[in-house]
Amino acid sequence: MWKTIFRRLLLMIPQIIILSILIFIIAEFMPGDPFTGMIDPNVDPAQLDVLRERYGLNDPLHVKYVRWVGNALQGDFGRSFNYKTSVLNVIGERLGNTVRLSLLSTILTYMIGLPLGILSGRYNDSILDKSVIIYNFVSFAVPTFVLALLMVYIFGFNLGWFPSRGSIDIQANTFWEQFWSRLYHLILPSITTAVLGTVSIIQYLRTEIIDAKVSDYVKTARSKGVPIEKVYSKHIFRNASLPIASGFGYTIVNLLTGSIFIERIFNYSGMGNLFLESINTRDYSVIFVLVLFYGILGLIGTLLSDLILMAVDPRIRID
Repeated sequence: MWKTIFRRLLLMIPQIIILSILIFIIAEFMPGDPFTGMIDPNVDPAQLDVLRERYGLNDPLHVKYVRWVGNALQGDFGRSFNYKTSVLNVIGERLGNTVRLSLLSTILTYMIGLPLGILSGRYNDSILDKSVIIYNFVSFAVPTFVLALLMVYIFGFNLGWFPSRGSIDIQANTFWEQFWSRLYHLILPSITTAVLGTVSIIQYLRTEIIDAKVSDYVKTARSKGVPIEKVYSKHIFRNASLPIASGFGYTIVNLLTGSIFIERIFNYSGMGNLFLESINTRDYSVIFVLVLFYGILGLIGTLLSDLILMAVDPRIRID
């Protein structure tokens, strides 16, 4: 297995290089630059041309790419024109918030999805099963921004149970005050993300359990007098959970990269919100690193899913 991991990590190197080149080419054709928004009657266009020349924005594409790679190998990923600091500092300030949001969302997603999928598959065609199916259809049909706005309106503005914006109270000073404040601000966006993320888990688990109940190995176990609870826990659920286990890595990556709308609507200070702000201000240094980071996360998610599937299913071994 370690050889497999090492080979996959080596394979990521050319993939990351190709991804970085594609991002640079796309950025070259994007309109404007970080100084475009500064054009107003009070700014001399000649001064903007001097700034573009100073920061190398007028250089050819290959010159800018080679310069960026050389600086990146030394730990310098550029400087944000909007925040006037290094890109790593800007992303580092938001990374922790996004990781916390993704972690809690993942926990809630599986806490909701696994029990509903198991109960729906075990008691299929019952009232409980039909209720879960209706819930699944509704959560699948409702767009992310619609559900997020409803959660903000109902639980944030009308009931006032949870904060509807921000990631922490400015009055929180001690460690525990900051901890509970961050957790309090996480609850509403995490529940919103989890409700939308349970669709595939419930559907896969329900389908696999229904198919497994009529399989030969389950009939054999039942004919030998194996208790029904043991049949479900040891035989049916283990085999039915393979598709979910194989997609666990993708689930984490999707939560990290797909929280843009959630963070924007809840005004949550994370990488998704930073990505939209950087697009609006044409802060290409931040955009480039974020897209590259998301691409690397996708590669890691693929590797993580394969490793989890190997651990869950002993029949699968990659030599």
